[in-house]
Amino acid sequence: MKTSTEQKKNGIQWTLWEQLEDLDFADDLALLSHSQQQRQEKTSIVAENSRRLGLNIYRGKSKILKINSASTALILLEDVALEEVESFTYLGSIVDKKGGTDADVRVQIGKARAAFKQLKNVWKASKLTKNTKLRLFNTTVKPFLLYGAETWRTSLSKMNRLQTFINGCLRIILKIKWLEKISNQELWQQTSQMPVEQEILRRRWGWVGHTLRKLGCSTTRRALTWNPQGKRKRGRPRNTWCRDLEADTKRLGHTWKQLESLAGDRDAWRTLVGGLCLTRGSQA
Repeated sequence: MKTSTEQKKNGIQWTLWEQLEDLDFADDLALLSHSQQQRQEKTSIVAENSRRLGLNIYRGKSKILKINSASTALILLEDVALEEVESFTYLGSIVDKKGGTDADVRVQIGKARAAFKQLKNVWKASKLTKNTKLRLFNTTVKPFLLYGAETWRTSLSKMNRLQTFINGCLRIILKIKWLEKISNQELWQQTSQMPVEQEILRRRWGWVGHTLRKLGCSTTRRALTWNPQGKRKRGRPRNTWCRDLEADTKRLGHTWKQLESLAGDRDAWRTLVGGLCLTRGSQA
């Protein structure tokens, strides 16, 4: 990839002097370009350099996703047009034109529901203790449900859907019938669970602390403060992950520079995140 993108400047503007050409993880490549001509040129160069190394790009898994692009021209790979899609899955998360997380949340709930149903005999087993079942739920179902939640854009409707699924699972584990009245707070207390909003908040800021401890040249760290090119549409701006982060930063009473300095002390950072979760929980 370095050979294919070196000094080409066919990516998206990343910093004042640099461009981000691609995102790589093992053999999963995401090529980034700002124009139709750049996309075609980069695709052709990567295909040619891969062929020289004895590697072939599989067309069936190669997709094109255009965001805010008026061009209708096709991208060709060895004279064959690549499929244009509205969304695709990259590293387990859904990327779509809307840039939101609604589709991702729906898919993760579906995966978690399937994992929960596969263990239905476990939840019904009378020889297993409640604590054992809850440990299994936390280690086999929740990882599916909250995969990638650190970067989700939160909203009331998403939190309600996630919390409804978790509450339903906990009722089945505790064998609480739907006609039995029990408050959510009592349910969480009996199962040692925290509200899903607090759990996502803890995961998000744990990930932010991990990212802030990286070198300043790290792509992940730069992404936290990256300002994309272009203009947004008219009307009320949608809530974004960055706006959630800014709101939490104000709630903490710290500036971003202070957080960057504080992230180096892991114990202090855990205390800070714990305090933020308690504050959000009391507001809820």
